[in-house]
Amino acid sequence: MTARPPHIAVFDSGLGGLTVFREIAKIRPDANYIYCADDAGFPYGSWSERELINRVLGVMESLIEREAPDLIAIACNTASTLVLPHLRARWPGLPFVGVVPAIKPAAQMSNSRMISVLATPGTVARDYTQRLINEFAGDCDVTLVGSNRLAQLAEFAMHGEEVEDEAIAREIAPCFVEKKGARTDAVVLACTHYPLLVERFKHLAPWPVTWVDPAPAIARRVDDVLGQNPGAAAGSPLNERPSRRALFTSNEAPTPALALVLAGYGLTTRAPEPIGGA
Repeated sequence: MTARPPHIAVFDSGLGGLTVFREIAKIRPDANYIYCADDAGFPYGSWSERELINRVLGVMESLIEREAPDLIAIACNTASTLVLPHLRARWPGLPFVGVVPAIKPAAQMSNSRMISVLATPGTVARDYTQRLINEFAGDCDVTLVGSNRLAQLAEFAMHGEEVEDEAIAREIAPCFVEKKGARTDAVVLACTHYPLLVERFKHLAPWPVTWVDPAPAIARRVDDVLGQNPGAAAGSPLNERPSRRALFTSNEAPTPALALVLAGYGLTTRAPEPIGGA
């Protein structure tokens, strides 16, 4: 008797979570997926902490009631560092896997002991981020860079809009620090939107660095958690094609350019499917 395929939800404020979805789907191509973008609430940096907690809880309530996922990946650093404890308290029987700034691997790979954390202002300000630095990068010179625009620039690019090199270069420039003959050699991509622009980052960087993306590690964690739940660990039968759908809280149909991008990730969209929020 074959267990049913796992049903995985991937959630983000917008399209950045596609970078996490892509890595999870590589490891679990046999799972069914629902990608939920809270585009009606984007960007999360404009919300107060209490408002954001209520917002995400409201969207999750609708998503869980409608989709009954076996696991939810919170593919958003801002939501993960703030809302995860509330989600786990509200739904204790449902696994949530969050995203954390990849400060530990960046510190481990840095030769110059100079690393930067490129994040949203909210993630930069979180005590959680500082605790990670203290625990894993205490011997490093860490530069925290809170970008107000990069996530939005990534969204523009995904919608087929032109994004000037100069706009991106201004946002990443503070990551590159020189002190006493040493240079930053690792930059943590602490927002899931940022890997969407990483090829542009590499082209515009004043010198080569390692851009540290946590998505592969998050995907491995998702697979591990599914393995602890045998009832949802098996993949789809060979004759059944896994389902991969995208939902948007704005209930607006994707533009043709965005629909093409989503298709590149194997995600389909139908007519707008309402999903609520707080």
